[in-house]
Amino acid sequence: MALNGTLVNQTPIKSNGDVFLQIFTYEPFHISNMCPHSIQGCDILDGEWGSIGSILFWKYHLDGSECVAKEVVEAADKEKKLVCFKVVDGTLLDLYKILLLTINVDTTGEQHLVTWTLAYEKLNETVADPNNLMEFCLSVTKDIDTYQCGI
Repeated sequence: MALNGTLVNQTPIKSNGDVFLQIFTYEPFHISNMCPHSIQGCDILDGEWGSIGSILFWKYHLDGSECVAKEVVEAADKEKKLVCFKVVDGTLLDLYKILLLTINVDTTGEQHLVTWTLAYEKLNETVADPNNLMEFCLSVTKDIDTYQCGI
């Protein structure tokens, strides 16, 4: 069983892809208003919103448990429409040695597609792949989309 892996999943959104990416890159503190059952807060500990090297602190619920994560912004590229976070502390590091979350938005005309990529290294072979985290990310995407569309 491999310790390293990558999960990729795409989901279409009805809201504007640029606005979606703007929220995750520069305004993640608003996400708790859009999906309060999943995300309870996002604070900046160091740097500026959307700046590479900035450190964010998230409070969230995953699988019925209260969790926290400290993340460093590894990449933020408006032209490529992506933002990447590296988890450097928190609940997820009880299972994973390395965890990178990348959000990429593809826009073609009125079509907007959000791609989540989770690159990880498990601490040992007994740790499951982070499929639950991917489902969480997709659920948050859906909640943000619903909020943005006013559905």
